[in-house]
Amino acid sequence: MEAVLPEGVTPPGTRGKILEAGLELFAESGFAGTSIRQIAGKVGINSATLYAHYPSKGHVLAELVRIGHEEMRTRLAQAAAETRDTGAARQLAALVRAHVLLHTDHPLLAVVTNGELHALSPELATPSLQLREECRGMLADVLERGIGNGEFELDDPLLAVTAIGGLGVQVAQWFGPALGRTREQIADQYARFALRIVNAGR
Repeated sequence: MEAVLPEGVTPPGTRGKILEAGLELFAESGFAGTSIRQIAGKVGINSATLYAHYPSKGHVLAELVRIGHEEMRTRLAQAAAETRDTGAARQLAALVRAHVLLHTDHPLLAVVTNGELHALSPELATPSLQLREECRGMLADVLERGIGNGEFELDDPLLAVTAIGGLGVQVAQWFGPALGRTREQIADQYARFALRIVNAGR
């Protein structure tokens, strides 16, 4: 898979090439299995030049993970805004579709964002963790609205937020043309899974 970042976020020049190289290598070998020398070599520069752009390997990862979470927040916020005047069930479905489609559209970024966040120091992880909480908050707000108006029936809303938030995480690992389903079909099916979790329409 090609290491493509969301439109408009890749820095120009060498700095952007370092991010793209890091994305590909982190997705393939993990943060611990990737060296600064490998990233620099993939870009065609030496380690000293890389350090002029990023102070450490951790800073490269932190920027990628932040980009992944920023893109998620943007997509979820757009989905929420577009369905603000609809029922909670339709809004929840829209949020889940947006989440899944990010994982099909940017699989390497999703793999790194979800799988390597733990490798960051607390200081470097903080911006992404804050963005993650904003995303959880959007989902929690929809569930609260659905419970309040009787659309959803839930014994444990907090657990439901965790379950639904984790639904699409593995999609980036296996989605591809050989599956015989489109990205939209996968997203729609996951939305139906989420609605079953909250007992929508029962």
